[in-house]
Amino acid sequence: MGELFKSAGYATAIFGKWHLGKDPQSLPTAHGFDEYYGIPPDMTWDSATYVEKIELTHSLPAPPNVLLARGPQIVEATAGGALRDVKPFTPEVRANIDNELVQKSIDFMRRQKAAGIPFFLYLPFSMGHIPNLPSSEFKGKSRIGNYGDKLMEGDHHVGQVLDALKELGVDDNTLLVFASDNGPSGEAFREYGNLGTPDMGSPGPFRGELGEVTEGSIRTFCFMRWPGTIKPDTTSYAIFSIMDFFPTFAGIIGAKLPSDRPIDGVDQIDVLRGQSETGKRESLLSFIGGDLVAARWKQWRVYFTDVHPTGIGPQRQPGPGSASAPLAGYPKIFNIEMDPHEDLNVFGLFPFASEPALKNVEEYLSSVKKYPNPPAPNVTQFQTTGR
Repeated sequence: MGELFKSAGYATAIFGKWHLGKDPQSLPTAHGFDEYYGIPPDMTWDSATYVEKIELTHSLPAPPNVLLARGPQIVEATAGGALRDVKPFTPEVRANIDNELVQKSIDFMRRQKAAGIPFFLYLPFSMGHIPNLPSSEFKGKSRIGNYGDKLMEGDHHVGQVLDALKELGVDDNTLLVFASDNGPSGEAFREYGNLGTPDMGSPGPFRGELGEVTEGSIRTFCFMRWPGTIKPDTTSYAIFSIMDFFPTFAGIIGAKLPSDRPIDGVDQIDVLRGQSETGKRESLLSFIGGDLVAARWKQWRVYFTDVHPTGIGPQRQPGPGSASAPLAGYPKIFNIEMDPHEDLNVFGLFPFASEPALKNVEEYLSSVKKYPNPPAPNVTQFQTTGR
C-alpha cells in the first residue's frame, strides 16, 4: 500500500503497529513509507508486558535496567534510514502510546498540507488489543474496566483526527477508513483485565475469536467517510475484504497494480458509490498459516476442517490453541443469515452451497502453481541433516 501511494506522488506515513519484521528489507520504510514511529515491528501490543513477566517468573537473571535495555523498544525510521530505538516499550508507555501516535499523525498531516502534498496515513491504533491500558484521562471512565476505558479513549482519538482534517480544510477531500482487523481476543487473554473485568470484546451474534476462521472471528465493522462520494448514514451488506482496499484505492488514485503476482482483492468502488448492493466479491477463502480451512460464499460458510459446534474457549484450527480435527471427506456448511452462531450444520439440506466454494478453491490451487506461496511460520517441525 505504501508503494502504491508513493508511486502516485503521495507522502506516506505509518504510526503504530507494523508487525511484519524488523530486518532492513522488512521495515515499512523499505516498502514505500516515508516515516515510521511505533512499537517493535516484529512484535505486537502486549510486548510492553514482556519485561515485567520475565521479572515475575525469574526467567532471565538480569537487573531490571538491563532487561529494559534489551527488551522491546519504541522505534522510528525514515525512508532510506536505519531503525532507531527511542525508548523502552513499558506498560506506562503502552498506556499513553495512542496519544503519541495521534499527535504524530496530526503533525504529519499539517506538514503535508503546508507543502501542498497529498498524503496517505496508516494509523494502526492500540485500542481494543490486549493489554488495554487506558491513559490517566480515561482510566475508570467506562464502568466496565480497562477494555471499555480504552475504547472510549479510542473514540476520542478518532475525533481528534477528524477535527484535524476539518481544521486543515481537507476533510471534504479525504477518504477515511476506520476498521478492525479481526474479532475479539479469546479466553486465553481475558486476565489482562483489572478487578475481575475481562480484557476482551464480543463477537455479538456470531461465533469466534481471534485466530479462528469462524464468522465472529473475521467479520468486523468498517466505517468509511468520503464526502461527495459515500452517501452519509448508509450501510452495506456486501462482502468486502480488507484485501479489497488495495485495488480499490489504486483505481481511485489512478495507480497501476503490480502485474508480477496475483492480486487477491477486487475493486469495490461501486459499493462505495452506492451503485452496487453486492459488489464484485461473492466469496472469500480463509487460511490459518498455510492451511486453507474454510470458505465463505454468499450467505454460506463452508468448513474443510472441523471446529467445535458451540461453546467458549479456543476453537482454532491448526495453530495456537488448536482444537480441530480433519473432516471425513465432506465439508460442514452453515447458513449464517438464518444461523449466525453457526450451530446447525446444513450440508445435508443445502449441499449445493459447497460447489461454488470448492470452485474458488480450485481457482486458488491453480494460481499457486504459477505463483507458489511462501512457507508459513513453523517452530514445531524440524529437519536434520547428516554430519
